[in-house]
Order: sequence, then structure tokens, then C-alpha cells
Amino acid sequence: MNKFEQLGLNESLLKAILDLGFENPSEVQEKAIPLLLEKDTDMVALAQTGTGKTAAFGFPLIQKIDADNRNTQALVLSPTRELCLQITNELKNYSKYEKGINVVAVYGGASITEQARDIKRGAQIIVATPGRMQDMINRGLVNIKNIDYCILDEADEMLNMGFYEDIVSILSDTPDQKSTWLFSATMPQEVARIAKQFMSEPVEITVGAKNSGSATVSHEFYLVNARDRYEALKRLADANPDIFSVVFCRTKRDTQAVAEKLIEDGYSAAALHGDLSQAQRDGVMKSFRGRQIQMLVATDVAARGIDVDNITHVVNYQLPDEIETYNHRSGRTGRAGKLGTSIVIVTKSELRKISSIERIIKQKFEEKTIPSGIEICEIQLLHLATKIKDTEVDHEIDNYLPAINNVLEDLSKEELIKKMVSVEFNRFIAYYKKNRDISTQSGERRERSDAEPREFNNNGAVRYFVNIGSRDNFDWMSLKDYLKETLDLGRDDVFKVDVKEGFSFFNTDPEHTDKVMEVLNNVQLEGRRINVEISKNDGGGRRDHNGRSGGGRSSGGPRREGSFAPRREGSGGGFRSDRNSAPREGGFRSDRNSSAPKREGGFRSSAPREGGSDRAPRRSESFGDSPRPRRPRRD
Repeated sequence: MNKFEQLGLNESLLKAILDLGFENPSEVQEKAIPLLLEKDTDMVALAQTGTGKTAAFGFPLIQKIDADNRNTQALVLSPTRELCLQITNELKNYSKYEKGINVVAVYGGASITEQARDIKRGAQIIVATPGRMQDMINRGLVNIKNIDYCILDEADEMLNMGFYEDIVSILSDTPDQKSTWLFSATMPQEVARIAKQFMSEPVEITVGAKNSGSATVSHEFYLVNARDRYEALKRLADANPDIFSVVFCRTKRDTQAVAEKLIEDGYSAAALHGDLSQAQRDGVMKSFRGRQIQMLVATDVAARGIDVDNITHVVNYQLPDEIETYNHRSGRTGRAGKLGTSIVIVTKSELRKISSIERIIKQKFEEKTIPSGIEICEIQLLHLATKIKDTEVDHEIDNYLPAINNVLEDLSKEELIKKMVSVEFNRFIAYYKKNRDISTQSGERRERSDAEPREFNNNGAVRYFVNIGSRDNFDWMSLKDYLKETLDLGRDDVFKVDVKEGFSFFNTDPEHTDKVMEVLNNVQLEGRRINVEISKNDGGGRRDHNGRSGGGRSSGGPRREGSFAPRREGSGGGFRSDRNSAPREGGFRSDRNSSAPKREGGFRSSAPREGGSDRAPRRSESFGDSPRPRRPRRD
């Protein structure tokens, strides 16, 4: 017997539930649905993201709507257009056997006149973002003065985005005698203020402890030096070959920069932030849902409303300012009873924030160390072996086996396995030979002297100073490409490129030193002679020639390859298909044209890299002992 039948829902809804494959109600659904069906009441429901809140208010709302009355009877407010559309589609699916019920989505980025026309035709339920709803009210395009139900979904998210004034104005335009249902993951002061002002003796439902984290999400932190943050992200991705993640940054600029570096290093990544057009955003989300993108780099605001199944990891590349924002981030994984992991990359100065988060979410973080190159290579090797074992054989290959056997007949089984694995594995080994251990534990910074051996007993790299930089129209990526082409070196032979205004640094292995010095010192760039010398003051990217501190960008890396590649030319966003490969997940593969292992490709947005934070100024519980004052918008 389907347990939804015990909640008091009518037959048409139970039939839709059967079509949707729902069997057992979630905790919030089990608590909310009978209560809302039994009587008209105000309600506050506190439950984490991904616990089924839409169905918790959607089923009783549809059952209470009068389908014969074409006037607007219910308003659902949600923080983003994505969540607005998602709720609208779900309500339509729930009401598929209810004749005459019409649900209309109202959100920015679409024609306001068409939305007004759809409402005028008869919309018993309007699902809206606060900004567009306020705009329609101001223009007299919608009437909500006689609604019976008002639902605030993800209330803390809406207020965190700066919609407090809009929500107060919208609720002031609704009748006092209505039922208000407020759903939120956390209960900051602004949400409590809304509840006190516009609700009458609301019934409270809490799933889990108030403001606590989900029990299905484990929390880990990795302590690194600030200059190693991006390298740590790459290593964590390499150590989890099947990662399907959202990577959170604070600002649009950081989001775009991290995504572009991941794409350049061959990871299937994309940026999601406020500077993207709706078409670009839709393209990114379509690729992410189709798992063509494995690492979605996003700001908090842009990620609102993302509802994608089976996200394995949430990576906090940078911690947010407010603790409840961390709670929302981690709620993107560990959904529908599945386990997920929330990772924080943290520096020594940020360790106190971990304790603050633990205190609020009532869960402990596990401190872990960034995997070494040897550990990553072992993980990748075993992952590759497993994928080979689990690969389904297409017997079309039988036609070619005689010729293949002739080529390989002199090889023993052991030799064949070694060579097959080495086709893909050699480049991973080559990359990690060049890279030091970046682990930092217990707040103690690990420093390596120049004499200390690196991983794999590598002899160390040579650091060069060259008299060209950003004033010559180079960034780290274009300078790396220029050096590779001029010196006729492979992709991973030039690394740790750090571009300043009038000069730059880069590394090669010692065997290339003579070539670098001979070739570059005899090259002219637009009539100016290039001068290169071995750097005495920047052996590891710690000091530039002016004595300023700053780590070089991590460039190159174990690239991975698939069916999507970053589009470098033109201004258009999107991705292009690689004719020589097909979409695949995880692992890495051979590329005849590259000397580095690659992950499957990525998506590159054309949105501007410049821009401020998506965060709106607000007051809320912050890291520290006292409430943080309102802050100006971040650059």
C-alpha cells in the first residue's frame, strides 16, 4: 500500500503520485500534508534543501484549490527563476488529473506582457520570483488582494538575496484572512520577523534540529596555504575520478576565473554566475544535468534553485560569510537519502570559521590532508583498471581482432597490460613528478627548502624571469602557449606561469634550461628583444622581482579529455563538440595530440570576467561572536 494514501489525499492526486513513482512520503511531507489538509492554518516548516518541500505544500494546495473559479487563489514566492520554473512544472505534474487547474510562472528574463496575458486567461496558482511579482503589482497586471493561500518557499534564501522589502510589499497587498505557509532551511532573524508580522499563531514543523545540517552529508576540511587553493581543488578532483560536484566561490570574478582554469587544465567544468544570459545559463544547466559537466563552479546566488540529482560533492573553494549559506551549499548533495560530501578548502586564518559552522549545524568536520601525487596516481590507476574491467564489449571489434592480434602477438599478457595502462597513465605520473606536496595539517604550515627532495625524488624545476608581461597583452594562458610554441616544448614542459605587468615567471624541468636560454634570448617580440634569465628570487613563486609575495598560477596539469572542449575563439559562449571523441564520465584517456592526461572537456562561458558579488547586503548570523553589520557589495 502506498503510504501517501494514508495522508488524506484524493484519488486524482494519488494517481499522479503513482505516475511520478513516489512511494513513501518524506518526513516533512508526512508532517505537513495531513495538517494542511485538515484545516486552514498558518505554518512554518523548517527542513533542509532537498527534503521534498515542494510536494509538502503542493499536494494540499492543489486539493484545496477550486478548479471552477478562474480567479487567482494562491501565490507561491520562490527565490530564483530556475526554482520558480521547477515548482511550476512540479505543480503541473501533481495536478495532471485535476481538470481546470492552471499554474503560471512569473519571473524575470521573460516577456512580462505574455505572463500577464497567461494570468488574465485564468491562473488559480501563480508561482513568482519577488522582483517580477512586485513589478507586475506596480503595473496593475495582477490582482492578489483576494487570494486564499500564500506560500514562501526557501524563505531564508529569498531574504539572503535582498528581497526583504519586496516580500513585505507583496504580502502587504494580500488579504489578512489567508493561510500563509513558510518553508525554510534555516530561521535567521529576517525570516522570524516576516513570520511575526504576517502570520497568526503559525504551527511549526521541524525536520531535524533547527538550522542543523543534513544527516546524509559528511563534512571535511583540507588545510592549505592560500597560494595552493587551486592546486588543492585539482588534486581533490583527481582523487575522486567520478566526482559530480558544485564548486562554490564568493564572487562572479572568482567563479569565472576558477572555471576557466579548470577548463584549460582539461576538466569538464563550467561557470554559473549572474553575468550569464538566460540562454547561457540554460545551456550550462542542461550540460550539468546531462553530466557532460562534472564540476559546476557557481556563486551562491546563481546556484539557488539548482535541483540536480546525485551530486556527489559540494566543494567550498571559498567559505561564505554567513553560516546559513554554508548550510544551503551543503544541502545540494546528500539528497533523497543518498550520501554526499561537503568539502571545505581552508587556510590557517579561516580555521575559526570551521568551529563556528560545527556549532550551528551540530555536526563535526573531519580534517583530511590533500592527497599526494603518488596517492592520486594509485587512485587513478585502480579507477582505470576498474573501468576497463566493466567496459561492455561491442562485438563489431571482432572484425578487427586478427589484425590487432598480429600487431600485439609478441607481447605477453603482463607486457600488454602494462603498455595499455601506460598509454594513459604515463602523463599523470609525469605531471605529479613536478609538483610538491601541498598538505598542511593542524595549522602548521609545511615549508620545503630548495634542498628538500620533492615527490617521486624529482630534482626540482628551474624558475625563469622573462621581460614580457601583461603590458605585452599576455595573460598566464596565452604566455604559456607562446612559450610552448616558441620553444617547441610539450604542454606540461612549461608550468607555473605567473604574469606581472612588465615581466613574468615560468618553470621548466632542468633538461630544458639550455634550450630556454639559447632560444628566448635570441627572439624579438614586436621589435623588442626578449631577455630571459634564471630567477634567483622566485624559486617557487613566493617572491617576485619587486619583493612582493604571490604564488604563480598553477597552469597545465593532468588534463582530461572528452567530447567537450573550451571554445577559445570569438565572443560566443557555449561548447563545441570534439569530432574525435564521444561523451564519457570519469577517468582519463589517451590523446594523440597532447602530452598530458585529460579529463573530459568542459563548457566555456563568454560572460565577462569582471563583476561584483551576487550577494545582496544583508544582516544575518555571521562568523564571529556578534552580528555582522550590513556590508557594501563586494567587488
